[in-house]
Amino acid sequence: MNWKLIIQLSAFGLIMAFATISLIPEKFEPAFWLVIFVFCAYVIAKVCTEKYFLHGFLVSLVNCVWITGTHIAFYSSYVAHHPNMVKMAAEYPFLPTHPRVAMLLTGPVAGMVSGLVLGLFAFIASKIFTKKVAVQ
Repeated sequence: MNWKLIIQLSAFGLIMAFATISLIPEKFEPAFWLVIFVFCAYVIAKVCTEKYFLHGFLVSLVNCVWITGTHIAFYSSYVAHHPNMVKMAAEYPFLPTHPRVAMLLTGPVAGMVSGLVLGLFAFIASKIFTKKVAVQ
């Protein structure tokens, strides 16, 4: 496992964690994530020699830590710019009066789902992009 690469690519998750608090509207957020996922998949395919899916999955899990932690820490600012999140939190069958706890519980699930997507992107990218082989 290339943990250095995983941590470096997860910096995009940290940037997005802060950017989604008040800068990026929730309707544009998926477009940003698509660009990030495509870029990360490309880098994983070019740098890694194996376990492409796992690298992508782990990048998203680390992203999940950054995003969930940041959104919980800056909850008031986050929900002020994401009214749909407040509406969803009120409809949770569990912990409707504790939205931060609900975020803490649902964040890892979102991280795993996005991990499956990024892992698949990285695997596909590994089949598309070839590495430069050193000639001896």
